[in-house]
Amino acid sequence: MNAVVATLAASGPLASGWFLHGLVLRRRLTAARRDPLSGLPTRAAFERQAARALARGPHAVLVLDLDGFKAVNDTFGHAVGDEVIRSTATSLVDVLGEGRGSVAARLGGDEFAALVPLPDPVALPWLLRGLHDAVTAPCAYRGQSLTVGVSVGACLTAELPSASLPLALRRADEAMYAAKRSGGGWRIADGPALTCTTTAGRRTGRRGTARKGAA
Repeated sequence: MNAVVATLAASGPLASGWFLHGLVLRRRLTAARRDPLSGLPTRAAFERQAARALARGPHAVLVLDLDGFKAVNDTFGHAVGDEVIRSTATSLVDVLGEGRGSVAARLGGDEFAALVPLPDPVALPWLLRGLHDAVTAPCAYRGQSLTVGVSVGACLTAELPSASLPLALRRADEAMYAAKRSGGGWRIADGPALTCTTTAGRRTGRRGTARKGAA
């Protein structure tokens, strides 16, 4: 008995070391899955969570792109632009409620995405109006009132031939682009058929494609 106690006591520092090492690794892994500025999941983390969620039932997939964000950065500086990104992330979480099965993410730059459980498509316009109003509400920063617009595109996965996240994101992106061309606001994709051409596997005109003046 004394020998067992002695063995456990001797292994204590080693066990504690492994525990702390595992804790640090878990924290680093969690941090890698979160965008450091907005606190939202990154694109890769979002795609993993969304792909699993789509197998559980109908959802709405949203793509959001801020309007006028470059002007804010150019006029007030990047610190203010960062505050706009954080404010947008807060609005997404407040409206969608991650605890209710929704997932919001920052895809990069001023582009965001979200996945929302939506068994009843009648609720989607109400959701999009609320989200648009929340994101475009004035944001106070060091005595300044900052305002940006947003274009939101949505795709109902129930209208797709299969629970395909890439297709849902593509259709939501096309709907977002249609909203942006009409001056902002929100738009719902009509069915699964693609409406825009593709460059390098992405909608022509998006950042990263050959066409200039990307949206």
